[in-house]
Amino acid sequence: MSNFAVGIDIGGTTTKFGIVDREGKILEQNRIPTNAHETVQGFISDLYEKLSPMIDRVGGPSNFAGIGVGAPNGNYYTGNIEHSANLKWKGIVPLASMLQEKFNMKVKLTNDANAAAAGEQQYGCAKGMKDFITITLGTGVGSGIFIDGKIVLGHDGFAGELGHTIIRPGGRLHKGTGIRGTLESYASATGVRETALEMLEQFPSVDSALRLIPAEELTSEKVYDCAIQGDKIALEIFQFTGQLLGEALANFVMFSSPEAIVLFGGLTKAGDLILNPTQEAMEANLCQVFKNKVKLVFSNLKEADAAILGASALIWED
Repeated sequence: MSNFAVGIDIGGTTTKFGIVDREGKILEQNRIPTNAHETVQGFISDLYEKLSPMIDRVGGPSNFAGIGVGAPNGNYYTGNIEHSANLKWKGIVPLASMLQEKFNMKVKLTNDANAAAAGEQQYGCAKGMKDFITITLGTGVGSGIFIDGKIVLGHDGFAGELGHTIIRPGGRLHKGTGIRGTLESYASATGVRETALEMLEQFPSVDSALRLIPAEELTSEKVYDCAIQGDKIALEIFQFTGQLLGEALANFVMFSSPEAIVLFGGLTKAGDLILNPTQEAMEANLCQVFKNKVKLVFSNLKEADAAILGASALIWED
């Protein structure tokens, strides 16, 4: 029986990778810059140089079930990265087959949010669950949906983009997609910053420590720092963000009736400031048959390791 898997998380700036055992312990990990090379071939050579010795140190390729990869616009069906806006390699990149050839191992690839959901099911608080949703609240809003024990992929491999669902028709413009009023425009770290700027303008007579922070330095973390000091506008920002997120989650619950929704990512560091209004708004907007049935929880995976674990979990699915 193969004892190990490789997990690779390809981010817009950095690619992290590690050796993972079946219990979810990362034995060794490293990273390389994603866009340091103009071509994907250069990237794979750099990855091979760093990863191959790690594989050899635990018995070589024969001791591995394979390599799992999470990547922006990664398509599980084809093994391709397709038209990713955040990577230098444009068009359709057959990454899985290229890695398979280089490392002589089975390779599975999916998008980064689906990899995170697989990690929650294999190693995290969704272990043993067949129906759950993960929502990543970071720079953007990612999501992965499990129904009947299987990740939802759709006919083309790109299903489950809950962050791009419209929650405020005609609302805030999402610069990346050109769509107005999406969940990502409000419930991401970027969205919290936008809300802060709007509210400071909207309530000019309300004292707030946020006014002392130059606009270019304002972040969701600084909003949180002010909120825990009792700042009125900062608290209202989290209340507003949780309200919108909860409304969106109510829609998702009525669509797939999950056992749990697992929240992950930087914004969850706000704890109850984001959880309480989200839970309240979700329950308030559910039909009676769905009320008080869905657990809303924070991920218990260590954020620094979660992407590698999620990618590796793809390999244990078989």
